Amino acid sequence: KISVLHHAPSAHIPARSGDPNPVSRNLDPLMHPFARARERTRALNAAKIERMFAKPFIGSLEGHIDGVYTMARKRDELGTIASGSGDGEIIVHDISNRKHKVRFPSAHKQTVSGLAFSENDRLLSCGVDKTVKLWDTRTTSDGNGDLEDMDARTERTPLSVYAGKMAFNSIDRHRTDPLFATASNIVHIWDETKSTPISNLTFPTSNETITCVRFNLSESSILASAGTDRTLTLYDIRTGKAERRVVLQMRANHLSWCPTLPTSILLASEDHNLYTFDIRSFSIPTQIYKDHVAAVMSCDWSPTGTEFVSGGWDRTVRIWKEGVGRGPAVYHAKRMQRVFSTMYTGDAAFILSGSDDGNVRIWKARASEKLGVVDGREKASKQYRDKLRERWKFDPEVGKVERHRHLPKAVHKAAELKRTMLDARQVKEDRRRKHTRAGESKPKAERKKAVIVEQT
Repeated sequence: KISVLHHAPSAHIPARSGDPNPVSRNLDPLMHPFARARERTRALNAAKIERMFAKPFIGSLEGHIDGVYTMARKRDELGTIASGSGDGEIIVHDISNRKHKVRFPSAHKQTVSGLAFSENDRLLSCGVDKTVKLWDTRTTSDGNGDLEDMDARTERTPLSVYAGKMAFNSIDRHRTDPLFATASNIVHIWDETKSTPISNLTFPTSNETITCVRFNLSESSILASAGTDRTLTLYDIRTGKAERRVVLQMRANHLSWCPTLPTSILLASEDHNLYTFDIRSFSIPTQIYKDHVAAVMSCDWSPTGTEFVSGGWDRTVRIWKEGVGRGPAVYHAKRMQRVFSTMYTGDAAFILSGSDDGNVRIWKARASEKLGVVDGREKASKQYRDKLRERWKFDPEVGKVERHRHLPKAVHKAAELKRTMLDARQVKEDRRRKHTRAGESKPKAERKKAVIVEQT
């Protein structure tokens, strides 16, 4: 039996709405003469959108009645920070709820000059009253699941008190061991279980007052300090000696170690600039960051190591990209006074600043970033706009929009005056360099002026 198969003619199957359709595009640039003009227009619009939606200020953490001069963040919690003020009060804040966790109204008799979190919810504080105190910052529950401040009911007393002979200017805790370092006329190393210092670190023939001290985040036995005699000193707590010291052109008010590059250190200087140094070679700084118009009082690296924030006497907070010495993002507020402390949160999404008006302000690390949930299409659109801005940033109009920063009138006038002075100095040095006779010393490059001498 032979069966014959009869094939019916193939019928056209209609395409459904969800089926992918092949798209062919001619990539010949001659066929798309206006593609570059359209892309430039999109880049200009992207730059304008970025500036229009730049609203960095989120809110403030109130409670202090004097200026906020120091802050510290808890490493294992994103939402917990502590701030110390000029009247001796310490407040532990919950950033997410904008509430006070714990308050220590009379922690020190005078200004709180340094804070550092220890293990097990403990906080180290130092002041100009020649004492270091260890506090318990734990809170209790009021029965409804809400945290209740114990200081509202009873006055808290410190767990330990460490007495010194001189006023303390800074404090930092060791990353793993129960040790902490303090800065006064010399650097002291303390054990939390002992009442006297276990080691004194100083450089021979040194007679300065130490203003800031910080442990290296990777090699935790290395310690750096900045002094009033314009020095930057490196210590090794294993040997108990000062290893190296450099004398700078101007005094450093604050310092910070890079979290991702252990050999890089950042200095906030009195000469309105910030400097990054590679500790393997102190002869010249790796980069100079110039935009402040007054002394820089604080600095802090982002946890990613790609950005850092600074605050200064000119009442502005500035965010810098690592390796880019000009054009930082500038944050300011109408009532904000001189900024003495700045800090990133642990997730690098927000910035905190403490100023002379008694407020701790919360800023977005990226001014135009949207808070909350962002869907996939919006995220892809944002990435496309960022790529356009990066590609067209050298275009005159796009670059002008990108560089524009609104500054307070006083800061703008000071920047113009400073620019005029620097230009006049540059003209003078160029004239000297051009007419230098044989045997005369030529003017140094700016990077070579930062360090006067290196001592070992």
